Amino acid sequence: MKRVYVNEDWCLGCHLCEYNCAFANSGVSDMAKALKNKPIFPRIRVEEDGKISYAVSCRHCEDPICVRSCISGALSVKDGAVCIDRERCVGCLTCVLVCPYGAVSQNGDGVVQKCELCLQNSFGAPACVQGCPNRAIVYEERGEAE
Repeated sequence: MKRVYVNEDWCLGCHLCEYNCAFANSGVSDMAKALKNKPIFPRIRVEEDGKISYAVSCRHCEDPICVRSCISGALSVKDGAVCIDRERCVGCLTCVLVCPYGAVSQNGDGVVQKCELCLQNSFGAPACVQGCPNRAIVYEERGEAE
């Protein structure tokens, strides 16, 4: 299955992945209207540790602990991707607590969110990948050893 991978050696720390993600999931067709003067809630985020910048997003684990610990059944695996049913989420934040990668967060409505690989959008590849100017974020299939 294709997944999002990040190469921290190439990450510029520009945060464009965050803006592209927030825009792609906004439901608005104009980026300025979707994001200008509004808090954004991207499903990917850039972390900085000294001189290293890297993007954090869901790894779509083989046996996701977030799905197993979701008390409302809002999290499930569909075609290998961990997805959220926002109508079922009760906002208990258990998935946020158990995710070993810190990839689940709360959106502005109190519901959790995470990368769903833009499967609900028609971009062909996740918006964060398409918007990364340095190709630090890729969407590809890799073998088990990598």
